[in-house]
Amino acid sequence: MKMDLFKIGQRNTSTRVELTAGLTTFLTMAYIILVNPAILAEAGMQRDAVMVATCLATGIVTIATGLACNAPIAMAPGMGLNAFLAYSLVKTGRMSWQTGLGVVFLSGLLCLLLTLLGLRRRLVEAIPPGIVAAISVGIGLFITFIGLVNMGLVVHSDTTLVAAGPISPRVAIALSALILMAFLEAKQVRGALIIGILFATILGLAFGYVERPARITLSGLSIRPVAWRLDILGALRWSVLGSVFSLMFMDMFDSIGTLVACCHQAGMVDKDGRIRGLDGLLAIDGAASMLGAALGTSTITSYIESAAGIQEGGRTGLTAVVTGLCFIAAILLAPVAAIVPGFATGPALVMVGFFMLRGIRMIDLERIDEAFPAFVIIVMIALSYNISTGLAFGFISFTLIKLLSGKAGQVKPAMWAISVLSAAYLAAENLPR
Repeated sequence: MKMDLFKIGQRNTSTRVELTAGLTTFLTMAYIILVNPAILAEAGMQRDAVMVATCLATGIVTIATGLACNAPIAMAPGMGLNAFLAYSLVKTGRMSWQTGLGVVFLSGLLCLLLTLLGLRRRLVEAIPPGIVAAISVGIGLFITFIGLVNMGLVVHSDTTLVAAGPISPRVAIALSALILMAFLEAKQVRGALIIGILFATILGLAFGYVERPARITLSGLSIRPVAWRLDILGALRWSVLGSVFSLMFMDMFDSIGTLVACCHQAGMVDKDGRIRGLDGLLAIDGAASMLGAALGTSTITSYIESAAGIQEGGRTGLTAVVTGLCFIAAILLAPVAAIVPGFATGPALVMVGFFMLRGIRMIDLERIDEAFPAFVIIVMIALSYNISTGLAFGFISFTLIKLLSGKAGQVKPAMWAISVLSAAYLAAENLPR
C-alpha cells in the first residue's frame, strides 16, 4: 500500500503515529465486539452470528472510510441505536428482528439520499461556530462520564442518581493508568493512551481481575443465521414508517455531532471552517447502515471513540484502515480482544474528554443568544446520555432565542430545517410505543 495515498507528509504525521492511533481507536471501541451481540440477542438474533457481522461490517466500513475519505474516523454499530432496534422495535412486539433490519436499511437509504442531494452537508455547514464548539465539548463530557463509569469511579445511586464509587483494586488500577496517561501526555510521549490501556490490562491480568482467554482463536463461526435476513417489504408498511424516520433522525444527529467534533479535532477543516470531504463521510455513513443491515447488525454510525486515535496523532485514513483491519482480525481473535476490560479503556476516554474540553474557548460567553444554546448542548449531551437528544434541545433553543430576540435573520435557512427536524425527533421519541 503506497503511503502517499494517505498524504502522511502533508498532514504532518508519520506511519508509526498512524499505526498507533489506529490501534488506540480499536482498543477503545473493541467493547462493541461483545456488547452489540449481547444487545441484539435480546431481539432473538443469534449472538455469535451477530458478533461476526459486527466485526465484519465495522472492518469493511472503517477501511472504506480510510481509503475513500482519508479520514481517521471509525464507523460501527451505534450504541443506543442497537438498543432502539432490540428493545423499542422488536421486544415490544411491534415487529420481527428481520423487519427491524429492514427499518435499519431504509433509514440508511434515506440518509444516503439526503447526502447525495447535498442536504446533509448544508445542515452541518449551517451550524454556527460556537455551537460546533459546544458539540465537541458536550461529547467530551459525555465520553468522560462513560470513562468514569467504566473505571468504576462513578456508580449508580438510588438517592443521588450517581455517586463516587469505592476505591476498589480495579478502580485503583484504573486511576494509576489515568495518572500514567496524563504524565506521558505532559511529557509529549506518543502512544500515551495505548500504553495506559495496556498497563491497566496487564495489571488486571497479574492480580486476577481480568480473565485469561480460554483459547486464542474462535472457529466454526458463521454469519448465515443473520446475514441477508432483512425484511425490507415488511419495513415499508405504513405502520412501520414512523420507526424508519425516528431511526434516521437518531443516526443523522449522532453522525453530525461525531463528525463535527472529530473532524475539527483532526484539523480536517478549511479556512472557512468547513469540513473537508464531508459529503464522502456522510455518504459512507448512510451506505454503512444499509450494508450493516444486510450483514445482520444494527445501524452503523461514526464512532466518537475515533477521538482517542485522533488524540494519539491520527490524521489520515491509515488510522481508520488499521482500526478496520483489527476488527477483521478480531473475528478469529475475539477471545484476546475481549480481555481488555472497561477499567483499562475508561481512563483513555477520560483523557480524550479532557482534550475535547479545549473547544470551550471558541464559545463567546458574552453573547447569551449563542452561549446559552451552547450550554444546553453541553449539559444535555452529557446528562441525557444521548448525543442526539442533546443536539436537538440545543438546536431548538438556538432558533427560539434568535426568534424571540428579533434576530431571526441571523438564522440560516438550513438551521431552521435542523430545528424542525429536531422537534420532529423529540416528538417521535416521546410518542407512546
